[in-house]
Amino acid sequence: MFKRISVQHLATGMYIYEMCGPWMSHPFWRRAFLLTSLADLQRLRQSPVTEVWIDTRRGKDIPPDVPCVVWDPQKGSPQAVPVAPPPQPQASINTTPATLGKELNQAIALCEQSREAMLDMFSEARMGSAISMDMAETLVNEITGSVLRNPDALLSVARLKTADNYTYMHSVAVSGLMVALARNLGMDEAQARRAGLAGLLHDLGKARMDPAILNKPGKLNDAEFAHMQGHPRASYEMLLGSEGIDEAVLDACLHHHERMDGRGYPDGLAGENISLLARMTAICDVYDAITSDRPYKKGWPPSVSLKRMAEWTDTHLDKRLFETFVRTVGIYPVGSLVRLQSGRLAVVSEPSTKSLTAPRVVAFYCTKSEKLLNPQLLDLAQTRQDRIVAQEDPANWPFTNLDSLWHKGAAATA
Repeated sequence: MFKRISVQHLATGMYIYEMCGPWMSHPFWRRAFLLTSLADLQRLRQSPVTEVWIDTRRGKDIPPDVPCVVWDPQKGSPQAVPVAPPPQPQASINTTPATLGKELNQAIALCEQSREAMLDMFSEARMGSAISMDMAETLVNEITGSVLRNPDALLSVARLKTADNYTYMHSVAVSGLMVALARNLGMDEAQARRAGLAGLLHDLGKARMDPAILNKPGKLNDAEFAHMQGHPRASYEMLLGSEGIDEAVLDACLHHHERMDGRGYPDGLAGENISLLARMTAICDVYDAITSDRPYKKGWPPSVSLKRMAEWTDTHLDKRLFETFVRTVGIYPVGSLVRLQSGRLAVVSEPSTKSLTAPRVVAFYCTKSEKLLNPQLLDLAQTRQDRIVAQEDPANWPFTNLDSLWHKGAAATA
């Protein structure tokens, strides 16, 4: 069945059968294709094309309350379908809870789309173009939907970034962490999306920083560090003229490097003088930064990172918010290497909803015999035969397949 809809109701996953208007009015060389890229969606919305025909047999359908014209070739001419007024954009977000295994593939695809969208956004920022809030809000809606369905899928996948795409994927990861933290703080969906937007845009000012300094594979000298300290204000100034930008989001972009003891930058704010959204962004920003591989250092394991961050509360980070953040990502975040009482090593594949200390794990190595084992999925909340006795630093072991192990373990729970 074919449906003619406004481009404002398009979403990734829909199959575009035809674009209404002259072929030269749209930015694509194809007239029919599966819409998979958020960047392509934004390009289409900014083109002169206002309506498209979608083929619901080859892609996602629209929600039932979206206005459209329906055409079934077997039943004659196109017919307008009377519907109620369209809902607010956020109402279309699918937030139905999903297992980690079920959400994982969607999260992988979303991360790839997000990387392309952020690459475009940073490119526009470097050229001095106005930042499109439509693209950012569309991306945040997708991130929010994934996190609300299952936070561990997107947060785990977004952590697996490379040095080449760090700047772009860091923004996506912080956005997802912000949404998850907001929900654990009791914020509603609209507030969670605002938090996600702050996370997505907080480092946009790095587009104006010297690339040689931004990507330097070593410690910055004083002059280089002073240069990088300009990125929060650059983010603020770049976004200040954007239509519809939230003041709280602007403030978080400007002040996410402030510290609780007043020794941060750019304004030396302290304690409660730092906004809630900025204090949240500081925590999520630090966590993703120190767990990620960078040109000058290898990322710390998630569990080690949480221990280090706990030492920085009250001086750098808000202690109360950090306690909620730990509950958000779990004591043993997905991908953590742990030692079991049985002497086996295991990688965490999914947190437990019943116990922070008893996640699902994939056991794969025996420390007693020093031999690899056939990977075994264990739900530690359901068994009394084994438990976690210690966290392990992967750097102390010659394993290179931990990520593939937890992926397989997660997929087994779908």
